[in-house]
Amino acid sequence: MEEKSKDHRGLLNQGEENELEVFGYRTQNLRRALCLIASVLTCGVLLLVFYWKPQWRVWANCIPCPLQEADTVLLKTMDEFQRYMRKKVICLYLSTLKFPISKNPEEPVVADRHSVINQAVLKPELKLRCIQVQKIRYVWNYLEKRFQKVGLLEDSNSCHDIHHTFGLGLTSEEQEVRRLVCGPNAIEVEIQPIWKLLVKQVLNPFYVFQAFTLTLWLSQGYVEYSVAIIILSVLSIVLSVYDLRQQSVKLHNLVEDHNKVQVTVTVKGTGESIPVTKTPLPRVDSTMAWKSHSLEDYRKHVLFCGTDVIQVKPSGQGPVRAVVLQTGYNTAKGDLVRSILYPRPLNFKLYNDAFKFIVFLACLGVVGFFYALGVYMYHGASSRDTTTMALLLFTVTVPPVLPAALTTGIVYAQKRLKKKKIFCISPQRINMCGQINLVCFDKTGTLTEDGLDLWGTVPTVDNCFQEVHSFASGKTLPWSPLCAAMASCHSLILLDGTIQGDPLDLKMLEGTAWIMEDCNADYGKFGMSDSNIVIKPGPKASWSPVEAIAILRQFPFSSSLQRMSVVTQMAGEDHFHVYMKGAPEMLAKFCKPETVPKDFPQKLRNYTVQGFRVIALAHKDLKMKKLSELQNLAREKAESELTFLGLLIMENRLKKETKPVLKELSEARIRTVMITGDNLQTAITVAKNSEMIPRGSQVILVEANEPEDFVPASVTWQLVENQENGLRKNETYLNIGNSSVPDGARGSCYHFAMSGKSYQVIFQHFNSLLPKLLVNGTIFARMSPGQKSSLVEEFQKLNYYVAMCGDGANDCGALKMAHAGISLSEQEASVASHFTSKIANIKCVPQLIKEGRAALVSSFGVFKYLTMYGIIQFIGTSLLYWQLQLFGNYQYLMQDVAITLMVCLTMSSTHAYPKLASYRPAGQLLSPPLLLSVFLNTCFTCIVQICAFLYVKQQPWYCEVYRYSKCFLDNQSNFSTNVSLERNGTGNATLIPGSILSFESTTLWPITTINCITVAFIFSKGKPFRKPIYTNYIFSFLLMSALGLTVFILFSDFQDIYHGMELIPTLTSWRVSVLVVALIQFCVAFFVEDVILQNQKLWLWIKKEFGFSSKSQYKNWQKRLAEDSTWPPTHRTDYSGDGKNGFYINLGYEDHEQIPRAKLEMGGQSTEQHFWTRL
Repeated sequence: MEEKSKDHRGLLNQGEENELEVFGYRTQNLRRALCLIASVLTCGVLLLVFYWKPQWRVWANCIPCPLQEADTVLLKTMDEFQRYMRKKVICLYLSTLKFPISKNPEEPVVADRHSVINQAVLKPELKLRCIQVQKIRYVWNYLEKRFQKVGLLEDSNSCHDIHHTFGLGLTSEEQEVRRLVCGPNAIEVEIQPIWKLLVKQVLNPFYVFQAFTLTLWLSQGYVEYSVAIIILSVLSIVLSVYDLRQQSVKLHNLVEDHNKVQVTVTVKGTGESIPVTKTPLPRVDSTMAWKSHSLEDYRKHVLFCGTDVIQVKPSGQGPVRAVVLQTGYNTAKGDLVRSILYPRPLNFKLYNDAFKFIVFLACLGVVGFFYALGVYMYHGASSRDTTTMALLLFTVTVPPVLPAALTTGIVYAQKRLKKKKIFCISPQRINMCGQINLVCFDKTGTLTEDGLDLWGTVPTVDNCFQEVHSFASGKTLPWSPLCAAMASCHSLILLDGTIQGDPLDLKMLEGTAWIMEDCNADYGKFGMSDSNIVIKPGPKASWSPVEAIAILRQFPFSSSLQRMSVVTQMAGEDHFHVYMKGAPEMLAKFCKPETVPKDFPQKLRNYTVQGFRVIALAHKDLKMKKLSELQNLAREKAESELTFLGLLIMENRLKKETKPVLKELSEARIRTVMITGDNLQTAITVAKNSEMIPRGSQVILVEANEPEDFVPASVTWQLVENQENGLRKNETYLNIGNSSVPDGARGSCYHFAMSGKSYQVIFQHFNSLLPKLLVNGTIFARMSPGQKSSLVEEFQKLNYYVAMCGDGANDCGALKMAHAGISLSEQEASVASHFTSKIANIKCVPQLIKEGRAALVSSFGVFKYLTMYGIIQFIGTSLLYWQLQLFGNYQYLMQDVAITLMVCLTMSSTHAYPKLASYRPAGQLLSPPLLLSVFLNTCFTCIVQICAFLYVKQQPWYCEVYRYSKCFLDNQSNFSTNVSLERNGTGNATLIPGSILSFESTTLWPITTINCITVAFIFSKGKPFRKPIYTNYIFSFLLMSALGLTVFILFSDFQDIYHGMELIPTLTSWRVSVLVVALIQFCVAFFVEDVILQNQKLWLWIKKEFGFSSKSQYKNWQKRLAEDSTWPPTHRTDYSGDGKNGFYINLGYEDHEQIPRAKLEMGGQSTEQHFWTRL
């Protein structure tokens, strides 16, 4: 519908994850008036359609126009859902401010020359056009002809610009301008009013259809079931509104900041979990953008939103000042809140297929509608009766209990998870957990214990490693430069007499037995500077020639830099020292080569291969002697030409639950992967110790390098030595996702291991190689947060259903990106994850998968049952329609309330099976076993009902009650009926709607009722995903009770029962025949379902025999690689541009740190909404 002209169309958030297409429209009064008239004529139905389809409202009321002239814009998401949003263009006028604004186009409105505000204000009108989309304000940039975000500091500002423009703060006039244009600097979550939530629920398309159905049924006197459904629907809506209201209140309370401070410092981020040190933005004259100037470590200058400032140290140049980078919902905290308020749709095959199934049932209802029209018109019924009966048959196929029935399965699963201390903020993800076939784990705090224990130090003297000092020996660490580095190179602070900071730093300080003190005047006599961080030997420390060390300046640690350093001064000395600690391989680059021991790589490998965490330390003397010089000391200068001091060895033990859980997942053929920020060799060792990499398996190290000068990018494949059993080169077996490796060959499978740097290079320069690596990649180390989320996304592109389990802030992106994000922490990670475990170990992962599988199978069972229930009633009702009859109200009531309603609400309460099966349940409704199940059961139902309908007419005692009712009623004087007849001109009796009594309905009703009971039993399969049906006591009792009641009614000879149920007494032999037929149908259906359709081995054989292949990309890659004799490569180097390998440069790659986010080809993560909300 949209015109693709350049001026009419634009993009919002171009290149970002939430990219939107925007189209300009202008409202036309004539169109608007016509729509208003049409809405009145349709009694508001058109307005309801416009509510469901906002794009239709825009297309009906407006005409396309350039964005610059638009008063309404239509926004369309760029994902696979193509959702539309309608927004009004708002005009703001700066002339409303209390002070005059210059109308001279040459004069900027705000001092910041980079600000979009200057390009958004139209002069001399002083008008500004903007739209508000998901809490973010976008202003129209007249210069660039596009909508741009406002409320953030442009990244193009240099360090000099920031100091010069904002150093003294903003003028009161500019504050008012920014306040008007950008909106309030607050993250405010409105508590949704109950009436608004109620309206949203009631206007759901399914509830609207339900209201239509119930109105029709009530008009025909079907009161009891209608009232039951109304009560159930009202309860469902009330509970939904209550739940949504509670979530709204919780979110409101969560983001509400009650801290009142004199100076509000609101900048990018989501707060810090531990005390960290922030440093001032350097004063340099460079025109380079401030982020680029600080490279990847720009965060050291940023005070994150949500952080409490617990200590401030002036630098001697006046008070500490902060410049606002982003305001309100533009901050990362605001972005997190927005992701909760506006989650992306959940693209899960179950919900997509369920939607298609409902459309199919509705189409079946349409067929029934025209069938009923034809029958009733042929018999000359009145138009009112004809229409009413046709509409009744149309509503039979779509059960009104469907939403409640599908929701209950998830509710039961959520309650069971809650009992296991697993909490869920995205209930619809529970079903998706049933499809998980790959789990990514963080290492530290997830697979291993959270804290690190000191194991020992390995000092160096004269370029040689010395004897190891073991902390287990109980001896105090002797004084040495290494001891001084451990005591001072950290970011700990003293707050109210308590040392706070990173746990690793705290352990390191405790290992030296030194203590921290507040600075006091006593240290002045030693010539030390006035500092508030002073470390001195504690009572248990070894002898030291140094009385105290003052930390004068810090260059903070960052995960991207993998190091930190401090500038210190020792008591009595007039010069300064630099100490550095960090990742050994990184720190060695900053040391003088002659000070690094020659056996450094071997020594480092010796410890990392045993699973130790290794930190290196270094030192150098600074020649400068003045404190003022320190303030301008560049990090690059401080961190150069250092002397290597030695290694600090820390051990990180596996959690006791890790190994058995990984074994359980492996036996269930669920692939496991480690994504960590730790050392690669340490990660490999932990993977082997935990048996994520099975014993005897080979590990291939993949190392990729960026192109340099005339040398293209390269990938080197190195077989890591296996110390357990030396396998010959020709004894190789490709591990296919831990899923198809024969027991005898498991010891010779391959696993790829790589670092974040290598992953980044491969993504950029060897993109076609990436899928080959991912189907066997098990270890990904030194991964940045951006790389973690990118890796999860790449796994999803291969059609894996990915779970991510982590506990740190670095895992937030990956937790949010995964199909199921499981946080073991209640800190930052828990806000981004879909599930949070109160028990901090990975036992929650198999528990969640078990519950997911049980919930998924329950959803399938309920859906199949309700489909069959609708079809069973549809066939029976259609047959009776042939002679203008219906089942009686109480006959329907028995089926609808006593069976279907009760059964549907309890069918899903069967608990998950305690053992994980080695295969997953079907992930889609439109799968051959399920379609065949519904089709064959429909055939059985159709055959039995048609045969019964025709055969009863052949009985010698049969009488056409609807034709010869007077004679029959005279002979059946003991019974009364509500049948009323009218004679038409041909002498035939025409029944008015509501005619019930007949031998056909008396025969069909027990068959259809028992059929409803038996399919509920057949579709409630237990093992391997759920416990046996008899463990679901309420469900079993209801089934048995319903069957017993039906048989009792069938064989009873009580006049009151027959009168109430509107049945005709028949011969006992006929009733026995009816029961036998129903039981035979059950036996046949049960055999077909259990022995054939649910036979996993049979379906695997059929796939193999007929050559059916999986559509999953990872399985296709596994098959191709298994047939490739040259794969996996070992001991070789490949270069980009090598045509035989099919490598190519990824032109989509732009940013150095963040891997670009491609659109997911398969289902992702997203909004938790039922399929019926997408109607």
